[in-house]
Amino acid sequence: MYLELEPVFNTPGLSVPFDFALEGFEGMLSFAAPPHVVGWVKNRTGVVTLEGKAEIVLDAVCDRCAAPFEYRAEVPLEHTLVLSLNREDSDGLILLEGPRFSPDSLVWEDIVFSMPPKLLCKPGCAGLCQRCGRNLNEGPCQCKPEGDPRWAALQDLL
Repeated sequence: MYLELEPVFNTPGLSVPFDFALEGFEGMLSFAAPPHVVGWVKNRTGVVTLEGKAEIVLDAVCDRCAAPFEYRAEVPLEHTLVLSLNREDSDGLILLEGPRFSPDSLVWEDIVFSMPPKLLCKPGCAGLCQRCGRNLNEGPCQCKPEGDPRWAALQDLL
């Protein structure tokens, strides 16, 4: 998807909407459907911003209990676009090579950086029993609790 931004950069107050499915990144994450990206590029008195959101749905596996689940998230998109920089240390600005711009890689970066370090099927996921492997979300297992090995010598005295 390419956006023609020359009119936006040249016309204060102009807003150009976009709405597309992010294609070409399917092998990197297990998407149930391509991410839906919607937003606009606006010129606010000479400052051009890209704003919107990416809606993602992943076929995921819980990092604690290994159960499959569907992970849904809405990733906010907020970037300031420029055609040239006055200083080299202008962090936070996206330097475009020209007025024709593809937001695909920028949106992909936002999606990757928004991912949580662990994907959990639910916030209070209990995980698996360390000995028998039972999913503790389905109920307790029949394993007896192990004693602390540091107290094993005292246990022998009883």
